[in-house]
This record gives sequence, C-alpha cells and structure tokens, in this order.
Amino acid sequence: MQKLLFNDRDSFSAQALFLGKKINLKTLENYVCLATMPVMVTVGEQGGAVLFDYGAVVLFNLEPVEKVDFLTKLSSQVSDAFANPETEEVEIKLRLAESERVKEGKILLQDFSVERLQIVADILAKSVVLSHYETSLATVFDQIEPFAASLQSEHRSSRQSRELLRQLGTTLLVQHKIVGRVEIIDKPELLWESPQLENLYLRLEDEYEIRERHHALERKLDLISQTAQTVLEFMQHSSSQRVEWYVVILIVVEILLSLYDIIFKG
Repeated sequence: MQKLLFNDRDSFSAQALFLGKKINLKTLENYVCLATMPVMVTVGEQGGAVLFDYGAVVLFNLEPVEKVDFLTKLSSQVSDAFANPETEEVEIKLRLAESERVKEGKILLQDFSVERLQIVADILAKSVVLSHYETSLATVFDQIEPFAASLQSEHRSSRQSRELLRQLGTTLLVQHKIVGRVEIIDKPELLWESPQLENLYLRLEDEYEIRERHHALERKLDLISQTAQTVLEFMQHSSSQRVEWYVVILIVVEILLSLYDIIFKG
C-alpha cells in the first residue's frame, strides 16, 4: 500500500539542488526513512527530502528555515561541494481528475504518494545535474574558440595550449565520471516495483527533455575530445618543429666552425 504525504495540502513547492560530487547517505540515521532507491526521509514539520549519492537532493514542502537547517546539517556529508549549487524549483499540485503531467510549469499528480514523489525527484535531480554540466561545458567552449582562431595565425602560445589541454582533460574526466554515475537515461529501479508509475516517469522525462539534453551533452563531450586530440597534435607538431630547428642550427654552427678553421687556421 502506498504511503501518502501532505494530506492536508493540495499543492506545495519542490526544489532540486546539485550540491557536490557525492553525498554520504550512510549518516542519515537522525531522520525517519520513508523509502529507499532513492532514499527519502522526513524533514521539518511536514516536509521531506529525496537524496542521491551522486550529489543531488530534492526538497518537498519545506519552510525556508527548515531548508537552511537541513542543508547546513547535510553539508558535512557532501564531498567536493559546489560554491554555487545548481537549483531548480517547481510547484506540485494535486489533481485527482486530470492526467499526471506538467501543465503551465506545474507538475500535476493524482496523489502525493512517496513513490510518486520519488519519481518526481528522480527527474528533477537529473535536470539540475544536466543544467550544471551544460553551464560548465559552455565555459569550456568559450576557451576553445580563441584557440581555434589562433590556429589560423602565427601567434600560438604553447603555454596556452598546455593549459587548454589540461582543462579539456579535466573536463572530460569529470564529465564522464559524473554523467555516467548519474545514469541519466536509465529508468529508476523503483519502476520495477511500481510499473504503474512508468507513464508518469516518461511524461516528466519528456517534459524536462532529459534524453535530448543528455544526447546534446554527449555530442559536446565528443567535440571536446576531438579538440583535445587536435591540441595534442598541435603541441606534438610544434615540438617536432623545434627539434628540427635545433638540428638546423647545430648544422649551421658546425659549418661556421669548419669555415672558421679553413679560413683562419688553414
């Protein structure tokens, strides 16, 4: 039997936050656990939170003071916390007679069961993770453009190339690790136990364009990978050119020394 929450309300707010690279879920014994896969606990007087070990949390029906208190206590369990966490808010409304979907920017649900809120949390968490890396990749692309322009000129800095290569490598490593661990396009395990909620999941996934954004992110990662290869080849070519010039200079010096011996010592 599904457990219902917020029985005295017909709407409440939800907020998703991408706090850091990992949340330790083994230290939540001070909270009443409502469900697992994903973990959901009670927070405050009438609120709840769904937590994901990849660093995201989704808060339901929390007062501002309750939210601050919960996040402050949770901060010690967040690894590599972000200075400015990506956030996303939405209103959830009870609509018994309507189909479950997003309408006018609000999520409509037929009831506020734990399982339905877990599905909503799964989508919102994936959405903030995607938003975080969409912003991150935009910054990397801003650095790629000047390098691409420099390939057409003679003023190319090997130091800038090394720095760009380092940033590209770090970006690829982090993006593949995090995006892979989040399993963006995989359905939650909850649907194995509650297959009747799959339509809700698919509608929310479509509304938040989870798959489309994930594929766009992958294409950008592929482009970054190709750019990293180009930078590496450029650096190798530049290094090869320097070696060739060193050889030429040594040959010229040797010829000059030979001429000196012939002219002045011959």
